[in-house]
Amino acid sequence: MKAASKTGGSKQARSVARLAAVQALYQMEVSSVGAEAVIREFSEHRFDRDAEDGENPLATADEGFFADLVRGVVEHQKAVDAAVARKLASGWRLDRLDATARAILRAGAFELIHRPDVPTEVVIDEYVELAKSFFEGPEPGFVNGALDAVAQDARP
Repeated sequence: MKAASKTGGSKQARSVARLAAVQALYQMEVSSVGAEAVIREFSEHRFDRDAEDGENPLATADEGFFADLVRGVVEHQKAVDAAVARKLASGWRLDRLDATARAILRAGAFELIHRPDVPTEVVIDEYVELAKSFFEGPEPGFVNGALDAVAQDARP
């Protein structure tokens, strides 16, 4: 499932790709745009390496990894959602969560289930850090607990 990348597979490039994937998954959910359209939009506009100001935070993204994450979450969404939903507190449903938190959990769970080449600790740490960049409340701890529980099932 690995695709060629325009920037390689450095840790920083993958971190930026994860941020972009969360943004793309959120965008897909709120606008009902499809995976290929959002991947194309990010590739053509958001990953612009020739931006005039030189301050495009997504310019260093590993585009191949980004596309793998977005396509993978969409392709395996039913199983990914089920894996996360099983770990939510009694009475909680995935659709009750904030759309950004849902995107973070989906991307993280997809990596844990379908990307065994990425160490468990790296996946959890990366998505907890992403949660911290979006939320100031309990959400990062929630993401940590949920992804740790998914990892226990996915990577015994």
